[in-house]
Amino acid sequence: MSKETHTKAAEHHENAAEAHRTAAEHHDKSDHETAHRHSTTAHEHSAEAHQHSTEAHRRSGEQRPAKK
Repeated sequence: MSKETHTKAAEHHENAAEAHRTAAEHHDKSDHETAHRHSTTAHEHSAEAHQHSTEAHRRSGEQRPAKK
């Protein structure tokens, strides 16, 4: 199950990066309203990525054998 969580985190990271690139393109064109919308989307994906990464890390710790 941890792999699925890592995969979801990676997908959100990729979506956030794409939204950031799109926002930058719109800023370059002085289309700040659209850029802001894409920046907001990027932020949302980043937050989701963080949540999934945290969950994956937590689950990874549960799967490790106890140290002797």
